[in-house]
Amino acid sequence: MFEAMLKKVLQAFGPSGNEGKVASVLAEEIRPYCDEVYTDALGNLIAHKRGTSGKKLMLSAHMDQIGFIVVDIDENGFLRIGNVGGILPSLSVAREVVFENGVHGVIYFETPETRDAKAVASLPNMYVDIGCATREEAEQKVQVGDMCVFVSNFVDLGSRMASGAMDNRVCCAILVEAMKQLSSPHDVYVVFTVQEEVGLRGSGAAAYAIEPDLNINLDVTLTGDTPKMPAMSVALGKGPAIKMMDSSVIVPQCVRKFMIDCAEQAGIPFQREVLRAGGTDTAAVQRTRSGVLAGCISIPSRYVHTPAEVVDRTDVEQAVELLRAMAASKELPGA
Repeated sequence: MFEAMLKKVLQAFGPSGNEGKVASVLAEEIRPYCDEVYTDALGNLIAHKRGTSGKKLMLSAHMDQIGFIVVDIDENGFLRIGNVGGILPSLSVAREVVFENGVHGVIYFETPETRDAKAVASLPNMYVDIGCATREEAEQKVQVGDMCVFVSNFVDLGSRMASGAMDNRVCCAILVEAMKQLSSPHDVYVVFTVQEEVGLRGSGAAAYAIEPDLNINLDVTLTGDTPKMPAMSVALGKGPAIKMMDSSVIVPQCVRKFMIDCAEQAGIPFQREVLRAGGTDTAAVQRTRSGVLAGCISIPSRYVHTPAEVVDRTDVEQAVELLRAMAASKELPGA
């Protein structure tokens, strides 16, 4: 059941600023388990399950994915592109992409000679070929400002699975799965945020309106378990990671303790995460109003921001259980 739902969420078109289709999928999946589901002005999808404690627990994950935006169409029908989020040019060449209207294309880059081994792909010299010979023909299919995303397959790797958009659709799916059997004395707000990949833009607005007593964000994180990777104490298959710090946030000690205590009391394996570079919605929520207590559950992921992001099934299952354990706690940190 979870895998079928995850595949639906992964396949939904949703680059930053164009998350409507993935929001529709998520709304349909989570509506049976909440009292109300609504969308705010920025496009954040919010599902609310009422409690009795008078406290508000916000659980969040961003639903946007990285992509490309058309910045120009040349006379020969090639689409010049810019990035929407953290694109890796060297891993984008010769990849298939798709636009919201279903138009497909392939990415390549200019080279002084057709087989120049020294040529390097960079966004200024990259383009999308949608099979057109003129600007006029291309403009019948795509316009400047349209966005596209990588086409990727779901790959079953046994105990692990790979796909594009795992960042961060796997965490969206975890939130839906957790809500199916979630019991909490608190008002629980599940927020699927927009535009995280372009500057953590949606989560702060949602937190401002909700005014949570605690936010637990979910996102993927890097690992140190592949050849010649920089040292990092996170690996696939050793449990979800509890964030200590990244370049955008230092998680308060009381929130760390709460998360660790919940994991230990429930017998859920976990890892401690310190991310040298990169950030999540946790930081934007933490700085909202006069400050919000915020922490983050991180899903270890290999090959982040590529069409083949790899996660471990056990880490995902244990993250669901950790969310339920935290939501069931009668006391929240700082309360």
